Amino acid sequence: MAINQKVLEEMLNQYPSKVKRNRKKHIIIKDSALARQEIEANTRTIPGIITNRGCAFAGCKGVVLGPLKDVIHIVHGPIGCAFYTWGARRNKAKSEDPTKNFINYCVSTDMQESDIVFGGEKKLARMIDEVMEIFKPNAITISATCPVGLIGDDLQAVAKAAQEKHGIPILAFNCEGYKGVSQSAGHHIANNGLMEGVIGQGDWEEAPGKYPINILGEYNIGGDSWEVERILKEIGYTVIAVMTGDGSYEELKNAHVAELNLVQCHRSINYIADMLETKYGTPWLKVNFIGVQDTIDSLRNMALYFGDPALIQKTEEVIARELARVEPILGQYKKICQGKTAFCFVGGSRGHHYQGLYAELGIETVLAGYEFAHRDDYEGRDVIPEIKLDADTKNIPDLHVTPDERRFRLKISPERMEELKKKIPLSNYKGMNIEMKDGSIIVDDLNHFETEEFIRLLKPDIFSSGIKDKYVVQKMGIPSKQLHSYDYSGPYAGFNGAVNFARDIAMAFTSPTWNFITPPWKNEPLLEGIIAEGGCSKC
Repeated sequence: MAINQKVLEEMLNQYPSKVKRNRKKHIIIKDSALARQEIEANTRTIPGIITNRGCAFAGCKGVVLGPLKDVIHIVHGPIGCAFYTWGARRNKAKSEDPTKNFINYCVSTDMQESDIVFGGEKKLARMIDEVMEIFKPNAITISATCPVGLIGDDLQAVAKAAQEKHGIPILAFNCEGYKGVSQSAGHHIANNGLMEGVIGQGDWEEAPGKYPINILGEYNIGGDSWEVERILKEIGYTVIAVMTGDGSYEELKNAHVAELNLVQCHRSINYIADMLETKYGTPWLKVNFIGVQDTIDSLRNMALYFGDPALIQKTEEVIARELARVEPILGQYKKICQGKTAFCFVGGSRGHHYQGLYAELGIETVLAGYEFAHRDDYEGRDVIPEIKLDADTKNIPDLHVTPDERRFRLKISPERMEELKKKIPLSNYKGMNIEMKDGSIIVDDLNHFETEEFIRLLKPDIFSSGIKDKYVVQKMGIPSKQLHSYDYSGPYAGFNGAVNFARDIAMAFTSPTWNFITPPWKNEPLLEGIIAEGGCSKC
């Protein structure tokens, strides 16, 4: 069943009038005949509504900082907050020095009631001393949780004193969960901190190899980054740093020497991409390594940027070899997946990225959206000047950088830059909406009620989202592919990742378990009515 404005209106009528007015702005039906379709995003979730969003602390420590492997990440707050951002994201990391890989550790000050009353600064200082004695990391981060902000512990002062005492970088992030409307605020806070305290602190002035790049917004979920790096290194690229999957402080501090920054997850890392371009003159390229064709397009765009005929030829050779290997395998799974439909509601840029991979398997995405996006993630960066800053946005300090007097240099000429912008997404992202089909539904901050209603109306064959709503959907008899941590599978990026994803989706469709589950709409009538007592009044 296709959803039109009338059906959407009937669904929203179940809300109280004030809630309806709010949520209506967050839902659009794609119509390319309209000159513009504006969607509201990055506003607070209505109290009482069950949302998939996380908090600012989750975005800062859990998403951006947590994957750095040679850093000890101290969570200053209750132990539950530390556990919430540890272990669930499946950020994989490996190190040549096993004593400098702390990815499996969860370190917390474990604040108790007495710490809330009397303050936790001394406890935090002791924790830093203990971490230095046991682990001897290359750097330390301290992430604040809600109680810390409420009682007023001065993280910056504690970090500064500890840095002078121990002689290593100790970075404090005031990312209390209540700052901002979602985890997006935490991304911004983390980006600012890394830009101020890490990037550019290294002593490299030139890259150690040809075609030096940074990969931004790649968090190595299930090994994604390793698959992407496998391809890039074989072509001939020198990967300086990954922000931050399988990344390290030692690599990140020299990120300034790259000639090009690749942006995978636009929302979580676009702040750093912009600042690197301003400070060091390094352009960024929007890429997508999810799906075969999108991976190919990204590789070709990279080669076009550098413009070296040898690099372009090597790129085509690798693409041809990988295609010959994976296309026969994907063809088998496509027979199972062909003609099915999907919901793709995932944070970051994944709600956009996975639509291409679904399409390659013959699956049409009929609903998509983001948990914590801003309007530019939907409508493209051209709308950024039009976005009004509200109180929540102003709560996150903007870091204003200027060109580095010593290290700034244009990586390509302005003329070449303008020429490339006409061909590739250089320092630009057109947003998710532009590639959605007419009639498809685009939803920002999808909630539990809307999830059930849209499933009842559209009856998708598979649902892609996060862990919070996975089991509810499966109880409706619909397979759910969890795309935040991949359900202990992966990688899903690159050529090998596409094969892994196709295998898992095909298994989800063919699992016999769905024969034992009856969707609610098969037990309950879709039309209801009552028979008045006494029969017809005219009889």
